Amino acid sequence: MKTADFDFPLPEEAIAYNPAAKRDNSRLMVLHRDGVIEHKRFHDLPLFLNSGDLLLINNSKVFPARLTGRKPDGMEFEILLVSEISEGHWRTMTKGRYTGSITLTEGTTVLISDGKTASFPKTTDVRKLLWENGSMPLPPYIKRPADESDRERYQTVYAKVEGSIAAPTAGLHFTRGLLDTIASKGVLVRSLTLHVGIGTFRPVKALNIEDHRMDEELFEMDASLIFEIEQTKKAGNRVIAVGTTTTRTLEGYMSNICTVFSSNGTIKGSTNIFIYNGYSFRAIDSLITNFHLPGSTPLMLTAALAGRENLLNAYHVALSDRYRFFSYGDAMLVL
Repeated sequence: MKTADFDFPLPEEAIAYNPAAKRDNSRLMVLHRDGVIEHKRFHDLPLFLNSGDLLLINNSKVFPARLTGRKPDGMEFEILLVSEISEGHWRTMTKGRYTGSITLTEGTTVLISDGKTASFPKTTDVRKLLWENGSMPLPPYIKRPADESDRERYQTVYAKVEGSIAAPTAGLHFTRGLLDTIASKGVLVRSLTLHVGIGTFRPVKALNIEDHRMDEELFEMDASLIFEIEQTKKAGNRVIAVGTTTTRTLEGYMSNICTVFSSNGTIKGSTNIFIYNGYSFRAIDSLITNFHLPGSTPLMLTAALAGRENLLNAYHVALSDRYRFFSYGDAMLVL
């Protein structure tokens, strides 16, 4: 299948640069796999959930990974800290392949190597520095600087385990009250962790989607979760994933497309699973997700569940009906 099969025209005005005023007041398109579309608000989600269903969320927490400093010549230089290699040493994303020092706004000097790694002084508490001076790593299509409000809104209300450089955005629509309402219906709400990494920003450049390779991303979940998934299915109830990151964690493990580091009560590992049309889902039955970029891997995953033509038709309807796209945009429930 061609990457171009997942392209569609997207006007600039469809991109959401800021979140909805209230998290659960985002719009919710309900897409049935027979092609029927319903238009709701996200706070209507409990209407589509039943007692005995299993709702799975990704509790990874985004850290303020963007830092701005200056080179010795005074030019501004921005780095995105991606993951920690060892104490004080980080993988980075930058523009260009600069090697040299930069001085951060509070005076710390950081050594950059080939634009790919950053080394901090041994006395620096990097995590503390980030929370005091870093900014949230908003996606590049949000063409504005991150502000203080993004520290709350580019984060799910159930974020717990720090490690992501991008939010698991399907979860941004939930409020604690909505989660309580869902639980009161007898829906089991369970969490896992997948830290969203650099691959989130990497477009599919291959002509054929089969030639694209995903990056490894770290995950962690209770071993009992697999048993609960199996029991939910045996009882005839549904497993509903909140987001493509949750989906990839579960499907990666249950399809054995992962590396497991530890499984003593808690399963820790990494996966690079790439889900596209033709994939047979083993874990999830339904998906809550956002409206994704043309030709992106989350779009391809959603199409594998909903059907490509069905999904692209829904996107056409969404654009006609002025739904808001991408991380701060509206939501879709695939049933």
